[in-house]
Amino acid sequence: MDQHESLHAAFDRTTQEIFSLEEWKNALSSGKQLRIKYGVDVTAPFLHIGHAVNLWMMRRLQDMGHRVVFLIGDFTTQIGDPTGKNKLRPVIPKEEIEANVEAFIEQAKMVLRFDQSDLLEIRRNSEWYDHMVLPDFMRLLSLVTHARLVSRDMFQRRIEEGSDIYMHELLYPVLQGYDSFMLDADLTIIGSDQLFNEMMGRFYQEKFGQRSQVIITTKITPGIDGGAKQSKSLGNYVGLGHSPRDKFGRLMSIPDSLIEEYVRVYSDVEGAELDEMVSLVKSNPFESKKRMATAVTRRYHGEEAAQAEREWFEKTFSARKVPEDIPEVIPDSETLGIVDLLRLCLGTDRTGGELRRLVQQGGVSIDGEKITDPQQTVSVKKGQVLRIGKRTWFRIG
Repeated sequence: MDQHESLHAAFDRTTQEIFSLEEWKNALSSGKQLRIKYGVDVTAPFLHIGHAVNLWMMRRLQDMGHRVVFLIGDFTTQIGDPTGKNKLRPVIPKEEIEANVEAFIEQAKMVLRFDQSDLLEIRRNSEWYDHMVLPDFMRLLSLVTHARLVSRDMFQRRIEEGSDIYMHELLYPVLQGYDSFMLDADLTIIGSDQLFNEMMGRFYQEKFGQRSQVIITTKITPGIDGGAKQSKSLGNYVGLGHSPRDKFGRLMSIPDSLIEEYVRVYSDVEGAELDEMVSLVKSNPFESKKRMATAVTRRYHGEEAAQAEREWFEKTFSARKVPEDIPEVIPDSETLGIVDLLRLCLGTDRTGGELRRLVQQGGVSIDGEKITDPQQTVSVKKGQVLRIGKRTWFRIG
């Protein structure tokens, strides 16, 4: 199997559609270094393994000598892509955008290569939009019709619901599309929710006499709860910023029905190892799930860390023991609300709504006694063990 055949085989596991396959094959066989557009609006500095599917595909192309153009949408972040949103997004201050950029880059470094300048280029779309004069912007608008813009599915939903569509939201696809022309992009790898915007990129490239970018859309899997796609607000995700232990534990919580899909989409296991893991799903799903969790954790943290987490998981859950190395938390009062105690332990990553749902769903106990009322006030004593979910413990100090 040659390099391109190997690439196609790897991409088949995570690809949904290609626009177009013939253009993609021609680009790969051209012998030129491809420019791969990776555009992000930094509304929040957060990436999960679902986002990383696209990053790993780009990383494979980097390893073949192609260049990722990491486009920071610092201008468009101030607008916010209306994808999936029924309400106007709040404007994010520039200071917050800059902080988010730094956090975003740190997470992207877990996958993408930042070690060679010819393999990664960092750009900002404020480079052209901060200096664009009104006649030039009007020229962009003159090329696209109102009917084309409002055909976007979320705008159609708003029209049906009688909800407002603000003009800057309507024009967002124009801005994202023009980015592709400014970057001279050959390829972009995206979730299917970004297809409309990136097709606008092909549209503007064609209008301005540039070769049109290839668009690869990737598969979106259910979150770890088996429901909607991974989301921080739903808490059903595995974050790139999670520790190896949290990654492993969250992956072990998925329904058995998702094991095969997760190993194919989120791991790099191939050949006989992949076949064996998939065959185990029916005969021994618990073992198959542990192998899947080990493989995904290994991809981000290495073999040693992944094996250590598997051993810790087996020791803790097989023996049903409280781990010895759990963190200690010291409340400033002997009585406090259960949600306040959880926030003290978990920090500010979780919203009040998430914490209340966690309690209501029976995911919190103190010394083995479940607490299901999020309004409950608890008395805490030194040495008590607070358990949160299936794999997180704290000892009261």
